[in-house]
Amino acid sequence: MKYIFTLLFALALISCSDEADVKDDIQTSQEVTTPVFNTKAIGSKVMMQAFYWDVPAGGTWWNTVKGKVPAWKNAGIDAIWLPPATKAQNGPYSMGYDPFDYFDFGSYNQMGSTETRFGSLSEIQSLISTAHTNGISVIADIVINHNSGGASQANPFTGGNTWTDFQPASGLFNRSYYDFHPNDVHSGDSGSFGGYPDLCHDKQYVQDWLYNNSNSIAKYYKNVMGFDGWRFDYVKGFEPWVVKNFKNAAGGFAVGEYWDGNAATLEWWANQAEASAFDFACYYRMRDAFMGNDLTQLNGDMLLKRNSYKAVTFVANHDTDEIYNNKLLAYAYIMTHEGYPCVFYRDYEEWLDKNKMNNLIWIHNNKASGNTTYLYADNDEYVARRNGSPGLVVYINNSNSWQERWVDTNWANTVIKDYTGNSGWEPTTQGDTWVKIQAPPHGYTVWSVK
Repeated sequence: MKYIFTLLFALALISCSDEADVKDDIQTSQEVTTPVFNTKAIGSKVMMQAFYWDVPAGGTWWNTVKGKVPAWKNAGIDAIWLPPATKAQNGPYSMGYDPFDYFDFGSYNQMGSTETRFGSLSEIQSLISTAHTNGISVIADIVINHNSGGASQANPFTGGNTWTDFQPASGLFNRSYYDFHPNDVHSGDSGSFGGYPDLCHDKQYVQDWLYNNSNSIAKYYKNVMGFDGWRFDYVKGFEPWVVKNFKNAAGGFAVGEYWDGNAATLEWWANQAEASAFDFACYYRMRDAFMGNDLTQLNGDMLLKRNSYKAVTFVANHDTDEIYNNKLLAYAYIMTHEGYPCVFYRDYEEWLDKNKMNNLIWIHNNKASGNTTYLYADNDEYVARRNGSPGLVVYINNSNSWQERWVDTNWANTVIKDYTGNSGWEPTTQGDTWVKIQAPPHGYTVWSVK
């Protein structure tokens, strides 16, 4: 996580990447009432991370995202992940990762503003309703490791004063030193982050307000605001059962930010939390492959190879963006492989060729099915096959020239084509299912039945 620390009441507590045109034959494709909508289960298509670090302040972001929703629907997005949506200590300037009042979506004048950085209560309600009308689910970013913005109070567990007196204007989930570490239950917690007051999840009171109560954060977000799923921030800071209990109390999709490149560790956390995890193992293997010019790195261990149903794959996000060379090749990888791909807002809207991104999303949603057979990898070339119906063969070429390769497919005596438009070949597979395909320099092709 990125946090910008500034001095407030003598305590530092403030938060917490020219592509050529695609050829013409490319394939594209606070009382409220929860709106009625009909969305597919999150994970069936592609997720959009609908923000980046330091999006424009001034309360305009919810309306900006709302204006993008119809086009995202047409592109094949099935869920949008929003930043932390409630009032944080840094008020109109906060990205939300320094949470103060979990029930203030921009309707209480506190922390220097009524609106959040992103907008007002009515604007986020309108955004969620518009997403649902377009068949898109909405994922809330949940920050429950730490809090920020409490007043100073004498703390008998530290022998001094701590910033742990939380009296939010919503009147919901007031907190004191008993609800943070250290307290009468624990002397400390390994999940403490950046000096922020660290919530104690073993406290029944904390559990009740997070997910047990009828007006808990989990149930209010789901039943009143209309959120459909959860992205949990900094889950290394608390035990996996917290995510499990939160998700089970309210339902919905859940994914955790367990920032670790070890696929076995990610698998362990996902199993314990009964949730998905961002596939940092895949991210780091792609970084080493595409930044280090060694596509054999893609043979490495990843969560998507261990449990594809729990893997949310990504090329960049608001915290990390290390794959700045050959980034479209990385997107070609996650859009053709198993796992649930997440697209970064700036990659899609600003930095990469949107036509090519839409093409890859279309390929993912229409061709990328079944398990994976890894066919070939060296420093410059990588080939894999998805074995579903119709399935595909992806050929990534990171060399400086066109490459050709014979590959084994699942199709006998069948005409195939490249659905990216990068190759004009339409070869016929042999009776033994083998065929020669090609890929452009620093590019990719994706082959399937014509």
